Amino acid sequence: MLAGLVAVAARRYNLSPEIPQIVVEAALPAQRPAVSSMTGFARVDGHADGYSWTFEVKSVNGRNLDIRCRQPAGFDTLEAAARAEIPKRLARGSVNLNLTVNRSQAVAQLRINRDLLAQVLELAREIEGAGAAAPRLDSLLAVRGIIEPVEEDESDARERVEVALKADLARLIDQLVAARLSEGTRLVTVLNGHLEEIERLVAAASACASTQPEALRERLRNQVAALLDASPALPEERLAQEAAILIAKADVREELDRLRAHIQAARDMLKEGGAIGRRFDFLCQEFNREANTLCSKSADVELTRIGLSLKASIEQLREQVQNIE
Repeated sequence: MLAGLVAVAARRYNLSPEIPQIVVEAALPAQRPAVSSMTGFARVDGHADGYSWTFEVKSVNGRNLDIRCRQPAGFDTLEAAARAEIPKRLARGSVNLNLTVNRSQAVAQLRINRDLLAQVLELAREIEGAGAAAPRLDSLLAVRGIIEPVEEDESDARERVEVALKADLARLIDQLVAARLSEGTRLVTVLNGHLEEIERLVAAASACASTQPEALRERLRNQVAALLDASPALPEERLAQEAAILIAKADVREELDRLRAHIQAARDMLKEGGAIGRRFDFLCQEFNREANTLCSKSADVELTRIGLSLKASIEQLREQVQNIE
């Protein structure tokens, strides 16, 4: 509808024909790239000019883009084409492409050598005129050279086959990209589930009594009282230092704030889409660092239990992130 209205306005006010398309493109929201997995599989079968073939490609996790091709001798141009096209569509993953080609036994095409046949018929008529019996048709056709095979131009057939193979290679790559995107869509659902679990555990840690200010103050009073009862008595400067250390060690609110920020950053990445795997993996390391710090600071059994559950959920998240392109 938008394109139609803009086109009508352009005709009415004698605007350039390029204006409608520019306006429509500017008005429509940009489509965000989807999250893609690094795992996928595709297969394409084809045939032409007496050849039949099967393309298979599979991709798995990889730090970079690694392409490996296997093809019969004489089809090396297909490997060059694959190595040129795949990097345009994929950013990461170990890609293995296999091509098998079979040549069917072609039925020989025959033709009659009409010049030779005319000579033989002329001789047959001369023999018949001399009183001999006319030769039979099968005898005439049995003369060498009367029937001869038609030689095909193999180079033309091979050229047509390579054109068909390159078209099927393009289809194969399209199918692989679609398979990886489909798997990526399922991965996003799984990752969001892990992020929700991490968010729930962070909320539980925040609500834990050991993180509340009053509980912190009470614990600090008890620990300071223990220090005051120490023998020999500690100087006031040392007491202040010990109190500051106890306060810093007991307060995990900074770690919880950073964990919330990481959760939001992870969700923003999933909305952004595209090749986010490396950045997401680094973010998982930051998740784990904060969870380790929280556990090391905890002096409460319940908070420690939550911290361990948090580490387990972060590890599950990281395992799934390893599959993202």
